[in-house]
Amino acid sequence: EVYFKNLSKQKQKEVMEKNGNNHKLRVCVATCNRADYSKLAPIMFGIKAEPQFFELDVVVLGSHLIDDYGNTYRMIEQDDFDIHTRLHTIVRGEDEAAMVESVGLALVKLPDVLNRLKPDIMIVHGDRFDALALATSAALMNIRILHIEGGEVSGTIDDSIRHAITKLAHYHVCCTRSAEQHLIAMCEDHDRILLAGCPSYDKLLSAKNKDYMSIIRMWLGEDVKTRDYIVALQHPVTTDIKHSIKMFELTLDALISFNKRTLVLFPNVDAGSKDMVRVMRKKGIEHHPNFRAVKHVPFDQFIQLVAHAGCMIGNSSCGVREVGAFGTPVINLGTRQTGRETGENVLHVRDADTQDKILHALQLQFGKQYPCSKIYGDGNAVPRILKFLKSIDLKEPLQKKFCFPPVKDNISQDIDHILETQSALAVDLGGTNLRVAIVSMKGEIVKKYTQLNPKTYEDRLELILKMCVEAASEAVNVNCRILGVGISTGGRVNPREGIVLHSTKLIQEWSSVDLRTPISDALHLPVWVDNDGNCAALAERKFGHGKGVENFVTLITGTGIGGGIVHQHELIHGSSFCAAELGHIVVSLDGPECLCGSQGCIEAYASGIALQREAKKLHDEDLLLVEGMSMKKEEVVSAAHLIQAAKLGNTKADSILRTAGTALGLGVVNILHTMNPSLVILSGVLASHYVNAVKDVINRQALSSVKTVDVVVSNLADPALLGAASLVLDYTTRRIY
Repeated sequence: EVYFKNLSKQKQKEVMEKNGNNHKLRVCVATCNRADYSKLAPIMFGIKAEPQFFELDVVVLGSHLIDDYGNTYRMIEQDDFDIHTRLHTIVRGEDEAAMVESVGLALVKLPDVLNRLKPDIMIVHGDRFDALALATSAALMNIRILHIEGGEVSGTIDDSIRHAITKLAHYHVCCTRSAEQHLIAMCEDHDRILLAGCPSYDKLLSAKNKDYMSIIRMWLGEDVKTRDYIVALQHPVTTDIKHSIKMFELTLDALISFNKRTLVLFPNVDAGSKDMVRVMRKKGIEHHPNFRAVKHVPFDQFIQLVAHAGCMIGNSSCGVREVGAFGTPVINLGTRQTGRETGENVLHVRDADTQDKILHALQLQFGKQYPCSKIYGDGNAVPRILKFLKSIDLKEPLQKKFCFPPVKDNISQDIDHILETQSALAVDLGGTNLRVAIVSMKGEIVKKYTQLNPKTYEDRLELILKMCVEAASEAVNVNCRILGVGISTGGRVNPREGIVLHSTKLIQEWSSVDLRTPISDALHLPVWVDNDGNCAALAERKFGHGKGVENFVTLITGTGIGGGIVHQHELIHGSSFCAAELGHIVVSLDGPECLCGSQGCIEAYASGIALQREAKKLHDEDLLLVEGMSMKKEEVVSAAHLIQAAKLGNTKADSILRTAGTALGLGVVNILHTMNPSLVILSGVLASHYVNAVKDVINRQALSSVKTVDVVVSNLADPALLGAASLVLDYTTRRIY
């Protein structure tokens, strides 16, 4: 509230004068249940904090007023809101007919309330049957409607209700880019759509630092530890009640077998809820020592409970939306949330015919910690919504206009409220430099920052955070929405945990390093980490020669030799994350010593370090420089000097390069005989010098069945940064298992 009171006054005054006579916008917020209040409350606080612009009327109806569901209207009173009207609209019975009768009862009672209040605009949230009654009443009484969370996709009858409210509403506040596109496809006026994010995220992203142990102990017992309990919240699926009750029964059986302390919240008021309560009582959940069954938990406390849980299970939208802000593992059961965008913390169990599948999901998810997700918001939804409300011109015609046909491809960038390009923060940790870039979905490097890579772990991590924060701030100025952070680094990496297991000798103090946690915590963004060779392969798959190719290999020829393998469109990591260490394929039993400690590796022949070593030997013997070459005394001999000497006719230098090319070619032949890819991509500064030699070795040494392979030089200017960005851009939304 303090924040909203301190918003800039001058711009607000100008918007008010547009409506004439300093007219205050009279806003009616109607809330039906505990779930929608958690989304509406931040907006209500914002409206209340600006009395010079708004008048707020609160109408409470639905399950808020039912004792069996916790009399949750009390939390509205505790938040110090004056409730103008209480409407008892729920017809008990918890079946399909009762839902219909409840809508009818609300339609009978609402007109009198709206006649008395005469609001300029009504704010309606979500997809509940109560909300449909609110939207219908307001539309028929010529009251403007602002719909929150339209355009989303989920299962059950909620989808149909949500889209029906969309067609009744005059203004739309959506949470994700996909939802915005759905609204546009539904022919809604783009100028009346605001991509703001979910209002509840404004509170969620700042909630985790609060004292939470007392809350956990109050609801689950004194002996419970963080990450060692489960929160369960499951509702009936109104389009298939019998199946949803059966799945709830299997869920409880699995939770009993899993034997962890569990907080079970009672289901909502939908048809089938009474049967689900009977199942709970039949299994003795309310008296089981491992379970705590409750009708309602205040939202502030509920946030803390899910933020520090070992897992959340059920089919509530809270699991796939809000819980992602904390990285808490979620098991989403059944079809109720089908189509929702989810973070990587969500594991879907679409159908379960036995408890074993649910039990296995619990074993997979319990106790994990995922990167926090900002798919549904960045913590700034309410300021955007308030600005949007102030921009509403009450003199405009009330009649809705639909946009036929659907809008042009680039129309998503054509609103005054948000002009943003989905982008990633890409980090490249090289042996010399540390680079951070903002990379767009199309692979354009919008902004790049470069610093020398510090020698110590502490200095390096501090610099990464500083550069990422600077880049994230700049992203706002260049209209980029950052989806996450991708990190490319040398060494062996566990991408599942975001940990550098072992580093190359080029990067000091860089083993057993958890990169994901500190960066994710600091930026409130999901973080992905992978080996630089794998990142190069990902860059080729998304932006380069590998786009659309099912099986290919990328070889990096630079300071060292690395690479990545894509098989059936998927990157191969191996059982211990050591796959595609292509530089350490042995091509000679008695070859030169490699930095890995072995002998005869490709890297010992063909890497930049190996060529520099041979160049120094020639230079020490005065056999490097030929006519047309010169070196200053302080100049360090490098691989570039060897290449230059070979081009100018130095036969010894040329012989070294041919040996290096042959070694690399033999390694490629081994790869062809092992993986049988259709494409080999050579990347890095030495690629153009080796490509012909590699093709010659393949023609001489490879089996005839693999000689048709294409060998090309990468056309990507910066594969390390593009690959790091691909980690984010390809995996921002978790796939369904």
